Amino acid sequence: MYVCICNAVTDRAIREAAESGVRSFAEVRRRTGCSDCCGNCEDLASQIFHDAVARTSTLDLPLIAAAA
Repeated sequence: MYVCICNAVTDRAIREAAESGVRSFAEVRRRTGCSDCCGNCEDLASQIFHDAVARTSTLDLPLIAAAA
């Protein structure tokens, strides 16, 4: 789904940024151009990014720690 219409940034691109190690929304903006024009997408894009980071960091835990 397109999140940032101005720069044609999708939710997939935002999630991929999180999966590749990006840990700040400012870096997502620099890499993708998301939310650097009109700003209407910033809340949704930020939420998608932070959810993806949370899921990615959970996957980095050892299996036993994740189960606890």
